[in-house]
Amino acid sequence: MNMARKKRVWYPGAAYHVVSRANRKGHLFRDKRDYKFYLDILRKTKAKYDFSLLAYCLMTNHVHLQIRTKEVEIWRLMHQINLFYAKYFNYKYDLVGHLFQGRYFSKIIKDKLYNLAVNRYIHLNPVVASIVNKPELYSKSSYNIYLAQKNDDLVDTSEILSYFEQNRTIYKKFTETEEINKKLDQEIKAECEL
Repeated sequence: MNMARKKRVWYPGAAYHVVSRANRKGHLFRDKRDYKFYLDILRKTKAKYDFSLLAYCLMTNHVHLQIRTKEVEIWRLMHQINLFYAKYFNYKYDLVGHLFQGRYFSKIIKDKLYNLAVNRYIHLNPVVASIVNKPELYSKSSYNIYLAQKNDDLVDTSEILSYFEQNRTIYKKFTETEEINKKLDQEIKAECEL
């Protein structure tokens, strides 16, 4: 029995938490050039379709993105990003077949609290995975852009920092303080594991 896919909710200005996972629990990134190439694809897609990237974290076997769309649907953005990266990866490593595990996960962000929680969750992902003990030590995320330790126009920090009156010290404290909203953190984690 062929069941139709449920259409994703989209409207101009919709924000999403997006997760793309590697197929068969494999790797999406094998070396530094792979991470750089993925970020280049994000830049090119952003230039073509004009969206705001609020946060990212590139893990070895999955990617977290926090995206606010403008006039282009989320599926169009993610199709471009995942298609071009899969072509690059398969060509580089002489592979065939699917790089990504099925469809990407996306959850629409409907309010300020969830927007903040997703941003925090994304930046703490390497800490929770025991890769680093502080989020600023993980170079493959947008966290250091938020702390102004890395300059990059790929990420738009203004929306999230506006909740903290652009004060990066308060933002850092919010992000790194344990159990700010444990229930919401657990909800986001459960959604990402589906």
